[in-house]
Amino acid sequence: MSETLADRAALTEQETHLNESSGTPDPSATPGSRRPGGRTAKVRRAVLDATQEALATGGFPTLNMDQIAAAAGVGKTTVYRRWGSPVGLVTDLLHDMAEQSQPAADTGSLAGDLRANAVLVRETLTDPRMGAVFRAVIAAAACDEECARALSGFYRTRLAEWAPVAERALARGELPAGTDPVELLRAVSAPLYYRFSVTHEELGTADAERAVTAALAAAAAGAYTA
Repeated sequence: MSETLADRAALTEQETHLNESSGTPDPSATPGSRRPGGRTAKVRRAVLDATQEALATGGFPTLNMDQIAAAAGVGKTTVYRRWGSPVGLVTDLLHDMAEQSQPAADTGSLAGDLRANAVLVRETLTDPRMGAVFRAVIAAAACDEECARALSGFYRTRLAEWAPVAERALARGELPAGTDPVELLRAVSAPLYYRFSVTHEELGTADAERAVTAALAAAAAGAYTA
């Protein structure tokens, strides 16, 4: 936040020079393939922040590589070489969002953990900025296979992060043997995403609580066993 315009300009010049002088693609050209450090991390952070802002304000159709570079204060060559396309930007943003997301809860009970999950989903989707970002990415995934794969990867990562919630519940005897942790977690978030992206209804605390209650009842009845 304390970085000056001069610092940003120097960073831009250095990144552009390094990429333009290289005869081979930057090894970080595959979005999200590694966690860079130092100046490279600053460039990535600036570009992803600009990408998120563009998605929140204009949606995927308005995502323009040149404008992202300008907003991030980064050389266009760097953005094109590293991310390749707007889909590359979205893919890396989703990787970053998955890495930065709140870790899974451990409240000591299945009901408490699932309630924390539902609250997190509801708060994310109802946040003015993040809700707009998710709406843009979901819309893009509906008509672009690469975006769809990126979004699927994001949710796989998040489901894997929360799977231990169900595994601990199985160990405590709160779930029938053979319960699929991922299917249980999907059952909690699915009604919330339906209201958010299909019917465009408001998401209240009662909706999150209802989703948890329904998932717990279905799980107890063995709905998510193999």
